[in-house]
Parts: sequence; structure tokens; C-alpha cells
Amino acid sequence: MQSKTKKYFGTDGIRGTVGTVPITPDFMLKLGWAAGKVFAREGNGRNKILIGKDTRISGYMFEAALEAGVTAAGVDINLLGPMPTPAIAYLTRTLRAQAGIVISASHNAFEDNGIKFFSSEGSKLADDVEYAIEEELAKNVSTVTSELLGKASRITDAAGRYIEFCKSTIGTSLKFNGLKIVVDCAHGSTYHIAPSVFEELGAKVVAIGVAPDGLNINEGCGSTSPDLLVATVLAEQANLGIAFDGDGDRLVMVDHLGNVVDGDEILYVIASEKRRQNIDFGGVVGTAMSNLGLELALDALELPFTRTAVGDRYVMKELLKRGWMLGGESSGHIICLDKTTTGDGIVSALQALAAIVNSGQALADLKSTMHKFPQSMINVKLVNGIDISANEIVQTAVSDVESQLGKNGRVLLRASGTEPVVRVMVEGEDLEVVDKLAKELSAVVASELGA
Repeated sequence: MQSKTKKYFGTDGIRGTVGTVPITPDFMLKLGWAAGKVFAREGNGRNKILIGKDTRISGYMFEAALEAGVTAAGVDINLLGPMPTPAIAYLTRTLRAQAGIVISASHNAFEDNGIKFFSSEGSKLADDVEYAIEEELAKNVSTVTSELLGKASRITDAAGRYIEFCKSTIGTSLKFNGLKIVVDCAHGSTYHIAPSVFEELGAKVVAIGVAPDGLNINEGCGSTSPDLLVATVLAEQANLGIAFDGDGDRLVMVDHLGNVVDGDEILYVIASEKRRQNIDFGGVVGTAMSNLGLELALDALELPFTRTAVGDRYVMKELLKRGWMLGGESSGHIICLDKTTTGDGIVSALQALAAIVNSGQALADLKSTMHKFPQSMINVKLVNGIDISANEIVQTAVSDVESQLGKNGRVLLRASGTEPVVRVMVEGEDLEVVDKLAKELSAVVASELGA
């Protein structure tokens, strides 16, 4: 059992505010060097690392710093420019690179940035590789001799390669002719890719969030702010809308009535279509936050469902363990392992659109057989290090709420991984009851354990 702790790597790479350690140019140079040293041990001959980024202004600064560090370690670089995170995973695999580096803070505002890595197989790095990089970070940077320095080149057709890959995930015969789709790219890394994918498949596309200026990524748009998408779908009388986050690995959808369709509902649409076509994909992996309505709807289709801790890393681990093909989170991070190696917003959207076309039904109809349960979540500030499960009064209160909810309800107390709060979530059939019980339970938690 690995007993080490990581100083820099979190559950999804390294992330923080630009200018605050470790999101600084000097750290990024050293990180590039450390990664270069680790990946230089792999493969034969010249080793290669890909670097891509989203559209935030600090990406150019960190791209240059990483480039200097990687080449100082004697490893070549292919620069991809602004590209979705899942595109970098795909290109790392197909261009036979040792690793891919993504400069992105996903759905965060432009003031933040971060680094994600992909292995040569296009998957997240194993723990032992992250530990190895952190061990190199503890050393002083040294530069290989000049004849061994890495070389940098730019891949000019990266977007076209990825567009063709996305289209290939639904086969060559399916067309979206007759569909009018609003596509919100969050002024992020899908801005020059997603509209082309859907247009080339025959859809009439209304593109919004496609004018990045380095500062407007995720600002009032994209999957975390779907109000603009809702308004545009209704104004354009579109069949549906799709919104991605800043780095393109998650999505939400909007039906023609203006209803937001979240990750749980998109998972259900994809899973039910596979069931309708008798495609064996094992089952569906969700998280502790997945709506109970998803679990019951899948059960009605006789499809297995299991939950993991919150985080796509845990969903992926469970999928691989069980040999299943489909999983994801309510936030819209969906993994279709029969199509690609990581969560991919465009690929996931294509699978949902394929279900719409193949079934001949609207998105609103396809999701209508899944009934979402009302959820109420309240954050309670805690003293760091407190064990919630050890407090008998809190656990008694949880049991009491669960008994009031019955079999069609859930209670979840989850400590945040990023701040000293516990998320008190209550889910059930009646919104008023759910809200009341959530407030009562959070008051007990605050009284007993609150900061």
C-alpha cells in the first residue's frame, strides 16, 4: 500500500490561482523539467511530450515555461495550441507520445490555471508516475548538453485530426440533418472545434461562446452557467442546446422546451439507447451525488448501477475494475469507454444526439422516463480534521432523516476536498420535505461540529 502523500498533485492534476505557488512560471519550468526527466526514461530513441491549453490568458506564459523545462530535460515537444482536454488525450495516444500536458483550470474563472497529464495510452497518470515527478521536483534543475536538448514543433492539423475522431465515434452513416442545435463553447477550448463537428454531421448550428479573449472563459456561459444557452435555444426555436466547460471535458444540454438536462439525465439517455439496441456495455457507474432517479430508472431497464466517491478518477477506476463502458457525474463529466479513454464533452454529446436521431424522439421525450428527485444541499463550515462519522448525535440525526424519507430518499454528508466544509445533501420525493430536512440536519451538524 502506497503510504506517501503528494505535495502538488490533487485528484485532477495541479490547480490554483495564477501567481500563487505552484501556479507560477518558475514552478512550471521546473515541472516541465521534472516531467521530462521522468518520461525520458520511457520509450526508445527520441522521446516526445505534447502540450495543449485552453484559452485563458496565462496559458501562453505557462506553455513557454513548460516548453523550456521539457526541452532542458532532453525531450521533444509537439505544441498543439488551444485544444480540448480530451483532444490532448486522444492525440497523445495517436501521435505515440510519452505523455500529454494540458494547461487548463477546466470550469474555473480565468484567474485560475492548472496542469493535467495524460499517459501514452491517453489516460490519467498512475500514482507512481505522479510520485516520480514530485521526487524530481525536489531536485535542482539541470540542463542536458546542447546536442541533446529537446526540439519543439507545432502540430498545425491538430484540430482537424480531433474533429474527424469525434465524428468517427457515431459511425459513418449517421447524419444530423434537420436538427437545429445551439452550441455554447464557454469561450473555451472547444470554440474552433465543436461547431465544426456538428455542422459537418449535417446539423444547423448556432454557435455562442466562441470569441475567447483570454479573460472571458466560462464567464456567464458554458456548462456551469446554462442560462444563456436556455435563452438562446428558446429564441432560436432550436431542437436542443449543448454547453461545454472551458476545457471541453464536460457538458450539459437543454431541450427544446428550455429545460436543462444534466449529466445524470444524459447518462440515462445514452444508456437507454444502448439498451434499446441490445448493446452490451456492462452497467453504469455514477457517484455519491448521482440522483436517485437515475438509479431507479436504470433499475427499471434492468441495467446495473453502482456509485463511487465524487470525481471522474474514481468513476474511471470503477469502470475499469468492472469492465463496464459508461459512467459519469451529475456535473456532466461523462466517460464512454467504448469510444475514448477519458471524459469527453463532444463525444458524449454525439452519443446523446445519436440516440435522438436513431430513436426519432426529442431530447425532452428521451429523458422523460427518468424522474429526477429533488435535492437540497447545504454547506456547513467545519473545523479541519473533524471526523463526522464519529459524532453520535450527528449520526442519530442522519438516521432519523433517513427513516422519514423511506426507501425513496437519501442522505449524504460529504467533506469537501477543497475547503473546510461538509456538504449536507438530502434527496427525496417532495421538495418541501427535502428542504426542511436538509435545514434541520445541517443545523445539527453546525451545532455539533461547526467552525
